[in-house]
Amino acid sequence: MKKITFLLCAVCLINLGAYSQILKPVTWSYAAKKTGPNTATVFIKATIDQGWHLYSQFVKDGGPVKTTFTFPTAAAYTLIGKTIEPKAITKFEPTFKMEVSYFEKSVVFQQKVKLKGKTATIKGNVEFMVCDDKQCLPPEQVDFSIPVK
Repeated sequence: MKKITFLLCAVCLINLGAYSQILKPVTWSYAAKKTGPNTATVFIKATIDQGWHLYSQFVKDGGPVKTTFTFPTAAAYTLIGKTIEPKAITKFEPTFKMEVSYFEKSVVFQQKVKLKGKTATIKGNVEFMVCDDKQCLPPEQVDFSIPVK
């Protein structure tokens, strides 16, 4: 009887482990392109799994957590303006009881920088939140380091 109980518990634990998974519906990738002798544009791309959406940088208070880029002060470069994004999808979301702007499939954010030398490494992080039609995941932060050559 003890063997059967142990075997049954082991099968249940293995089965539970097979169904539990960490959801990571967004993959980030990065690139940089020099646009002049002392300027460059950094490209930060989010690839979003089917059925999920990533919120814009311009979500009003009271809604989901907006995508936010943070760039610490650096000796090798300065930021030119704010991080830009393409036109987002804007719809009323009953969950938040407001219109929200978001992206599906993929989005490329751009940040212009002025270089103080020939090369630099642009460091920072992005905080973001994603939802599908059933759930929202907790906000997440991802650090990045993008070489400009």
